Amino acid sequence: IYADPAKRLELYFRPKDPYCHPVCANRFPTSTMLLRVRRRSKKKQQLGTEEQIQPEVQFEMEILGIVTTVYKFQGMSDFQYLAMHSGPDGKQTSMYDKVLMLKPEKEEFFNRDLPLYIPPPIFSRLDTPIDYFYRPDVQHREGYSNPQVSGENLIGLSRARRPHNAIFVNFDDEEIPTKPLDAAVQNWKKVCTNPVDKKVEEELRKLFEVRPVWSRNAVKANISVHPDKLKLLLPYLAYYMLTGPWRSLWVRFGYDPRKHPEAKIYQVLDFRIRCGMKYGYAATDMPVKAKRSTYNYSLPITVKKQGSHTVSVHGLKQGLGTAGTSGAKKSPSSRYKLKESVYIFREGALPPYRQMFYQLCDLNVESLQKIIHRNDGTESECTERDGWCLAKTSDDLRDSMSLMIKQIIRSTRPALFSNTTSSEDGKEQLAYESGEDEDDEEEEEEDFKPSDGSENEMETEILDYV
Repeated sequence: IYADPAKRLELYFRPKDPYCHPVCANRFPTSTMLLRVRRRSKKKQQLGTEEQIQPEVQFEMEILGIVTTVYKFQGMSDFQYLAMHSGPDGKQTSMYDKVLMLKPEKEEFFNRDLPLYIPPPIFSRLDTPIDYFYRPDVQHREGYSNPQVSGENLIGLSRARRPHNAIFVNFDDEEIPTKPLDAAVQNWKKVCTNPVDKKVEEELRKLFEVRPVWSRNAVKANISVHPDKLKLLLPYLAYYMLTGPWRSLWVRFGYDPRKHPEAKIYQVLDFRIRCGMKYGYAATDMPVKAKRSTYNYSLPITVKKQGSHTVSVHGLKQGLGTAGTSGAKKSPSSRYKLKESVYIFREGALPPYRQMFYQLCDLNVESLQKIIHRNDGTESECTERDGWCLAKTSDDLRDSMSLMIKQIIRSTRPALFSNTTSSEDGKEQLAYESGEDEDDEEEEEEDFKPSDGSENEMETEILDYV
């Protein structure tokens, strides 16, 4: 806990109870001293029978060191839950001996009839009391109607997502949209009030004229626009593909890639760097580290959330990011740009993340392009799995890219491959593993880091636009 300043110190009153809810302490900097105090008492000799003995007390103090960090328990400790059952007479009986398996048990232990016991899936996310400042109902202008809230968001752990009015299209949908929603137009016009925003709009229009299908990472690497403004601009110029060979990509309004064989170069390839002992190196030896691990998971209540900058419509109108440490070092034309490596694959370079979404035209390797263009001029059918390409084209691309990456790792870390024979070099066929980081990660409150590229290995921004 001490090694990570964003974590809170946990204290369990009943450490052996898995249902015990911890009390969390916040970390604070301090400049205090650690003292060792000794109290020595020495009895005086008795002078008379009636005279009491007065002990002589001495204190010795020694400074052991300086304390720079302190943890303070400031939250309430009454969020507890016991495995109890309330009987008909109101008497509470413990169920720990029935629900906790402390030693290997036989089948009868699991087949016993027990009262219904459902532990809470999550405790309160707050452990400090807060004040509610009640306000009267807001008087809206005539014609205003409250936004529709689905039943899923009536009771939830977080707020309902703000709608960005994007249009979603499935591969099986017959029609494709030719214009944005009126709400998307109004949202962009509301924040597009300065020349910089209008310039960004024109730049994105030119990008879609040159190339009708783009990933969000590719857009971020070609134009400098704040992510919060890009969320409003993309639904204004393009629709989002949910399924099929162009999934997770933005397509220009009016363009249907299913009807144009030349659109196969814009198809998406879900590529994941393979690792494992059968490949010659373990996950810990990978030069490209995973963004997160299930072994290092912390509950939200145990992590101190950093204060984020509140974004308002006024801030969007004035132009976000005009000040800041990262923005001060970069020119306005490249302040929010990402590196090309977040969407382009080149031979001899490792991807920034273990899982990447590449468009086929962004695989800048001649051998890979030959695999993609094997059926040029003979495309007959667009399928949901392979699009306009031949069957198993994605598998062939992944195999070739995996061998390229293995050669890079071999050259940078030859000790990992000291036991492999040279005859295996040209014969290795690496099976595709789908277990590495395959969960769709949602970007909830993204902290913008232009120098690090995209925060997500899988660029699935569906939830940002629902």
